[in-house]
Amino acid sequence: MSTSKFPSRKFVSVDPSKCTGCGICEYACALEKEKNNINPLRSRIRVVRMTPMFNFALACRFCKDAKCLTACPEKALSQSEQTGIIRVEEEKCKGCDWCIQACPHGGITIYSDAYARIAVACDLCDGEPKCVEFCPEEALELVGTDEEAEKRFNEALKELPAEIERLTKIIKNKDWKPLLAKAEEMSLRVSEKLESLNKKATAENENK
Repeated sequence: MSTSKFPSRKFVSVDPSKCTGCGICEYACALEKEKNNINPLRSRIRVVRMTPMFNFALACRFCKDAKCLTACPEKALSQSEQTGIIRVEEEKCKGCDWCIQACPHGGITIYSDAYARIAVACDLCDGEPKCVEFCPEEALELVGTDEEAEKRFNEALKELPAEIERLTKIIKNKDWKPLLAKAEEMSLRVSEKLESLNKKATAENENK
């Protein structure tokens, strides 16, 4: 297993076999980072919904050879020598999106409003990423190497044909009870996390 040049490198990794594409991670991130504008389009983590059975989330991996840094024509990006976390100097960023084109992992994005277009990237919420905390399926976790992240992703891909076959049999037999029970359990977990997020938002508004 390869080692990173960043001694404390950790990044958010997803297990696609658990991810339902619910988007709670995006809301949790937007609430933490934007406060007054809880818009998932401003999230530092992005959900990719491929099929009902295969979804995943993408966040910055703090690459040891971060191509976004060299691609930025404004030199608006810098990287921590300890953690590898990418920092964006907003006053320099022009929103050109060259960093997005250079990133091989889909880990950096741009949000825009009436005033500016600015690149944003995960900063791990000071070591306690809210996306991990609020994921209802516990599909997100912190890992230290690309190998760990790729292993989870590839294992989920291998399981996909068997999962498709299982669901096909259920549908052919019209045995809806297992699917309905699972859907209800997932809905309850999502509701619980949404309630926790709402309480967090309310508490922060009251403290202003």
